[in-house]
Amino acid sequence: MKKILVIDGNSIINRAFYGIRPLTTKSGKQTGAIYGTVNMIAKQLDTIKPDYAAVAFDLKHPTFRHEMYDGYKAGRHPTPPELLEQFDDAKECLRLMGLSVLSLPGWEADDIQGTIAKMAWDSEDTESYIFSGDRDLLQLIDEKVTVLLATNQETVAMHREEFEAKYGVKPECFVDMKAIMGDSSDNIPGVRGIGPKGAENLIKNFETLDGIYENIDDARISRGVREKLLSDKDNAYLSQRLARIDTKAPIGVTLADIEYRGFDKSGLYKKLSELELNSVIVKFGLNKPEEKDAVLTDAKTASFREISESEIPEGRGKTVAIYRATDGVYININEENLVYKGDFSKLSPLISGASVICYDGKPLCHAMLEEGMDISKTDFLDLLLYEYVLNPGSGNAGLSSLVSMFLGKSVKDGVPCPELMRELEGALRTKIEESGQSDILFKIELPLLPVLAKTERVGFKINPLGIAEFGEALGELAEELSGRIFMQAGEVFNLNSPKQLGEVLHEKMGLNTGAKKGKTGYHTDAETLMEMRHLSPIIDDILEYRQVTKLKSTYTQPLIDACDENNRIHTDFKQALTATGRLSSADPNLQNIPIKTKMGRELRRFFVAEDGYTLVDADYSQIELRILAHISDDYTMRESFIAGEDIHTRTAAAVFGCSEEEVTPEMRKRAKAVNFGIVYGISGFSLAKDIGTSVPEATKYIKNYLMNYPSIDRYLEDVVKSAEENGYTATIMGRRRYIPELKAAKAPLRAFGKRVAMNAPIQGTAADIIKLAMINVDKRLTAEGLDARLVMQVHDELIVEAKEDIADRAALVLQEEMEKTFALSVPLTAEVTKGRNWLEQNAIKP
Repeated sequence: MKKILVIDGNSIINRAFYGIRPLTTKSGKQTGAIYGTVNMIAKQLDTIKPDYAAVAFDLKHPTFRHEMYDGYKAGRHPTPPELLEQFDDAKECLRLMGLSVLSLPGWEADDIQGTIAKMAWDSEDTESYIFSGDRDLLQLIDEKVTVLLATNQETVAMHREEFEAKYGVKPECFVDMKAIMGDSSDNIPGVRGIGPKGAENLIKNFETLDGIYENIDDARISRGVREKLLSDKDNAYLSQRLARIDTKAPIGVTLADIEYRGFDKSGLYKKLSELELNSVIVKFGLNKPEEKDAVLTDAKTASFREISESEIPEGRGKTVAIYRATDGVYININEENLVYKGDFSKLSPLISGASVICYDGKPLCHAMLEEGMDISKTDFLDLLLYEYVLNPGSGNAGLSSLVSMFLGKSVKDGVPCPELMRELEGALRTKIEESGQSDILFKIELPLLPVLAKTERVGFKINPLGIAEFGEALGELAEELSGRIFMQAGEVFNLNSPKQLGEVLHEKMGLNTGAKKGKTGYHTDAETLMEMRHLSPIIDDILEYRQVTKLKSTYTQPLIDACDENNRIHTDFKQALTATGRLSSADPNLQNIPIKTKMGRELRRFFVAEDGYTLVDADYSQIELRILAHISDDYTMRESFIAGEDIHTRTAAAVFGCSEEEVTPEMRKRAKAVNFGIVYGISGFSLAKDIGTSVPEATKYIKNYLMNYPSIDRYLEDVVKSAEENGYTATIMGRRRYIPELKAAKAPLRAFGKRVAMNAPIQGTAADIIKLAMINVDKRLTAEGLDARLVMQVHDELIVEAKEDIADRAALVLQEEMEKTFALSVPLTAEVTKGRNWLEQNAIKP
């Protein structure tokens, strides 16, 4: 049986647009709908395996239905510009996938689909499949036509039996049903006053619109319905003509014209590469045109020579590509592919002193540390970090995607390919050099890799008994708070249910804020509750209850569960995750240990030094403001830092128009919010919420600030303009942050992009500096032979665990290395403290 597949292009691309998260190229070009469309259609091509295939799209031209009824489809929202801009590229991709892309002036895509689908009746051994999310197409179902209905959950094959079971009428009668009930989405009027249920009953009884009017006096039609049918008879028949799909549209196409011949692999590769849809390239197994046969398979034994321990080559001074698999280590060295399946520790001669090309090198570092190997002697060339530097914040595409993207070759996930890794390293290195980011990769990211591995392996010691007792105290406090809450509410309810809490506060207690009840109830988020604090003391109790229960559930038992037999926690530092260059921490996230609340800070008491050791903590002082002063070259701010003045007091005097002596603690607090808010492009509205003042007052503060720091005002304007022109910002050392949001059609997204552009060079430079500091501190501690090691990094803070008798020396090393890491036009200062635990740290002057 031959098969025709005809696709509703408009329906599928719309479904893809709203169902797939937004995707963009580096230049800001929207590609999410294209990605979803080609994947959805590729799945149907693979499932149906059609002999003939076409996709139909509407045109902007009016159709015969508009001529028949000028209200047809009136009131529809226009297609979003972000979707509209993707149509041409999507159509081009579909053509390259082997589909005939059809449109016809004066006719709708539905008519084209109906005309092609019914061609199945011209041949005994042919059947049709229509792929659409539009239920209007269901009227075309018959013995030879199946509708593949795309829903939010799945694609449902609708045959005649499934349709009649669901709707209770025959498919060919569906259009008559719509003629009566109308269709608001297409602005088809129908018969006023008769809805879907009434229309269904009429069609069940009389099958067609003609049958209804021929039997208009039948007792099964009530008097009220009869009057509606008679008064709107013209609309009923007009609606029928509007709703009926024309299966004889003059498309000028035969089945031979839409024969399906498969992908144009060369053209599709080029197009998908242009759209940066690299995962689709890998999924489709596409290659660069000039390397059509460069496809690796799972035939590992045919490609690699297995070696014994005595045959392990010497790697010192050489570049070695390594792919670690479950069944062995696959190696490319001296233009030869080898596989070693013995004890990993025996590979020390190969790895030590070599430049090792790998993908995701941290597990390799851990494996080497586990075997007692000295990772400081190995130069790790981690392709994951190459990828991260080139395209930060986009997620890790994976090795196979990188091979496809930069080499134009296809390799299946999990297939060892060290020879391709070597080739890939050269290609990525060239791209990084072209982007001016060599220092970011070779001076920061790659040297940091072994430092992070060592820090993770050492871990951070905790006091599990103390945490358990703290958890019990939190539990008792939660019970006390819930009792107080219930007493004030006058009833017991589920405190963790936003719906029940909203009803208690707004309806039973009458704490009226003018809030309207939505579909899921009243808003009870922290921001909303903060605005209600003045109404009743119950609100403060609820906020504290939430803080207490979150601390207990998120940190106490999970931290205890996460420690090893030596009571040390080994977090996982994510080096290739954030778009800013900052490190993040996971499993568990130790960077999120609370600091802003007294109760949250108490958790730090239970992060301790090993017996006989001390924690030495160093934190950069106002590093982002110092970077801002340097980048903007603002004279006033630079001079303040050089003179060692309190920048927040100086800012308060400027913003409030008074002398520094007249600045109150509250004024300084507000100035501090302005200082740090400016770095993030804060608006008057946001600042007003942060400091509890009116929007006009907050806006005035920002204006006064920019008047007093004119170079900062100029910098913020210039950096946004540059980002809009180039598509990215860069840190002082050259780390790029791509900002496609700047070219978004939606104003809120563009505004977000502008805020990112203002902040990214500052936050990114801070990330570069702290990473360099980690490298230098580790190197210096090792060089001096000190019994001290890095145990934690939290944004602008480093923590070293040092033997008590050399703690002062370690503190001096930590401060010196952090402060001389990078030369700014203002002093880079680090505040150093030490103590037995993370909370109780005493300031020292080493």
